[in-house]
Amino acid sequence: MEEQEKHIDEAWKEKIDKERQQEKQNSDTSNQEGFEANFSFFISTLALQASIAMGVIDNPVTQQKEENLNQAKLIIDTLGILKEKTKGNLTAEEESLLENILYQLRTQYITKVRER
Repeated sequence: MEEQEKHIDEAWKEKIDKERQQEKQNSDTSNQEGFEANFSFFISTLALQASIAMGVIDNPVTQQKEENLNQAKLIIDTLGILKEKTKGNLTAEEESLLENILYQLRTQYITKVRER
């Protein structure tokens, strides 16, 4: 009976080791493809979502321009909150990127609102 339990435990350990190796390979592959989760990527993703919501960029799902200015404003305001909450904790590059993104998005938003 003890040998059987030991065998089960060893099989489980092997399975976990294989899963960990697979996860590591997947992680290595994604990093090789240039995907890295960091603050700059995060705010760039939010900026892309705001541009889609303003109808500046086609929605990747529908392949059409769709305008939802309320959603765009929410995302822009969220980026503004991030700017305030991260003040003093960003690199110069991150701070500059966030500042530029906010300026561009706010300018586009004002233009869209005035067109209505």
